[in-house]
Amino acid sequence: MHRRHLLAGGLGVAAAVTLHRAALAALVRTPAQTAGPFYPNRLPLDRDADLLRAGPDGGMAQGEPAEVFGRVLDLDGRPLTDMEVEIWQCDAQGYYHHIKEYTGGDPNFQGFGRTATGADGAYRFRTIKPVPYGSRTPHIHFRIRGRGTEGLTTQLYIRDHPMNGQDFVLARVPERLRPSVMADFKPEETGGPALARFDIVLGPAFVGD
Repeated sequence: MHRRHLLAGGLGVAAAVTLHRAALAALVRTPAQTAGPFYPNRLPLDRDADLLRAGPDGGMAQGEPAEVFGRVLDLDGRPLTDMEVEIWQCDAQGYYHHIKEYTGGDPNFQGFGRTATGADGAYRFRTIKPVPYGSRTPHIHFRIRGRGTEGLTTQLYIRDHPMNGQDFVLARVPERLRPSVMADFKPEETGGPALARFDIVLGPAFVGD
């Protein structure tokens, strides 16, 4: 009986390992997308991971507060440490900051942020829930770099937003990969920030293998 239980336990462990490997095998590389014309041509002095205040003396940014977080992984599901993660997006009025064309908008919104992944590959930003401007659906730009590679530039969108179907940049992402660049941006509790989990998977070309 004892041996039978051991065998059953061993089969259970083997099944769990198989399922874990199958889940990892399902990881697909996050699709690259254009950086667009609004990457800052002058980086702000305040470029930390909290975009809700532009400097220690600034007020709170306009817009719905959001927390964007996730992990940077390789195709085998291993966390990538010390990867530089940058985001930039327009403010609640639809203006990008830190570019030559910037003429107004919310002075309390930082507009650009930078952080590095920890030992578990995790990153986190405080920002605003993205808003549309012109013909573009709401989105946040991401750039990930590290280990001396060129890295990945991509964009994150709000799942099921009504403008997604007409966005010309999102339309270039293969349909089967679009779920990988979507997040819910929904609060966990009433009055809390909109939460958006975005795990970024880098392929061999990006991790220097």
